Amino acid sequence: MSLSRRGFLGAMGLTAIGAAGVGAVVFPSGETAELLRSRASLPEPFRVPLPIPAMLEGDCEIIQRVADLEILPGLRTSMLTYGGTFPGPTIVSRRGTRTVVTHRNELPVPTAVHLHGGHVPADQDGYPTDMLLPAGWDHHSAHGGAVTRVTREYVYPCDQRAATLWYHDHRMDFAGPQVYRGLAGFHLITDDEEDALPLPKGDRDLPLMITDRAFDADGSLRYPSLDSTLRQVPGVDPDFAEGVLGDVVLVNGAPWPVHEVDAVRHRLRLLNASNARRYRLEFDPPTSLVQIGSDGGLLDRPRPLDDVVMAPGERFDVVVDFAAHSPGTEVTVRNGLDGGPVMRFRVRGKASDDTRVPETLSRYERLDPAATVRTRVWRFSRKSGTKSHSWRINGEPFDPDRVDAAVPLGELEIWRFVSDLHHPVHVHLDPFQVVARRGHAPGPYDGGWKDTVDIGPADYVDVAVRFTGHKGQYLVHCHNLEHEDMAMMARFDTT
Repeated sequence: MSLSRRGFLGAMGLTAIGAAGVGAVVFPSGETAELLRSRASLPEPFRVPLPIPAMLEGDCEIIQRVADLEILPGLRTSMLTYGGTFPGPTIVSRRGTRTVVTHRNELPVPTAVHLHGGHVPADQDGYPTDMLLPAGWDHHSAHGGAVTRVTREYVYPCDQRAATLWYHDHRMDFAGPQVYRGLAGFHLITDDEEDALPLPKGDRDLPLMITDRAFDADGSLRYPSLDSTLRQVPGVDPDFAEGVLGDVVLVNGAPWPVHEVDAVRHRLRLLNASNARRYRLEFDPPTSLVQIGSDGGLLDRPRPLDDVVMAPGERFDVVVDFAAHSPGTEVTVRNGLDGGPVMRFRVRGKASDDTRVPETLSRYERLDPAATVRTRVWRFSRKSGTKSHSWRINGEPFDPDRVDAAVPLGELEIWRFVSDLHHPVHVHLDPFQVVARRGHAPGPYDGGWKDTVDIGPADYVDVAVRFTGHKGQYLVHCHNLEHEDMAMMARFDTT
């Protein structure tokens, strides 16, 4: 299928971004979401030290449990957690070495653990109806699913490149509030190729999970669920159907934290784990910033950037060089989309540095659009006049029992994502390569292997994708989690 720009707009009925409004809010900063303000007394930025999640190597057990954590200084916040912390522990796996993560559900609600970016069999992917139930939960579902009680093993083959992945809840209709309440953590895959590079390592390799939250006066999380128990009624207050933005930015679970660094290179593994918020990360004063990796691992070569624009679900691995800054310099990271702070680095002094960013990082196949066998079009849009299940793909709400596409393994395809508003599109099982935006070259943040791509209002993006290795049911969906919960998902089966 080949669509001209005029043909595309005509087919969608869009002549301007405003024509796509259908009741949703598109902020000047580029958000499709509504702001939820805190009632708590908020701390001054850059007072709380940056936490670093604990690391678990290889096979491990994680207990999903409620924990009272100090997120805002002096207040306690009840969170749903992996292992009693937010974020959960960082799992580290080796390429080619199978990793078994045993989850035990001691929460009051079911969960479904998705390894975001993982090349895994369908029964290990965390399909929304494949739930892990807590003890005593009376399961009633209109859909099937491989329901497990209390404990289950997720078996990950780890037959993929080194990459910054993350794991999070994917329970059908409730992923938004359950991730918001804390069910998210990093999962890093390492390999020989990456280890051989002279990149920053150890405590100069920082995983940074960026989220936004709102807090009530007593420190509890504010979230506009229709059912605060998350037991029966899905969805959010209709005023927040576009997505939920919080007014407090957390990095690794701390509000606007500060981190002391030597005046040397650091690797930052940036993850946007917010429900709906986008970020344009800017460093002040300007600091050398080089992208070395994307969702699916290393780029072929480094790419200098002035900033990093991230939609929910995206990861950017960057090397930041603080060497030009004198001791005592404070480098503030801000969100250029709204001017708000994110975090701060405080340069404490000079130190030796034997790292560098080589001109060649990795070699991998460049997918050729001319070699594709077919094009599939996925249209992401809101259904006007509905209060629930209002976000659609190709005009249909998600049905976990309906197969929306049967995709042969090994065949190269073009998938065209068409958007009415802002939608970060995520594809399960295998990464893809962005080949065009609006019929032109990919954008500055589209490089490398991606599994999540930011689609703007009245926009379309073409990606080349080939699925390999595993047959079964997988998902393509919007990673604005409120949109996802309100049915903006589609099932495809690899065959």
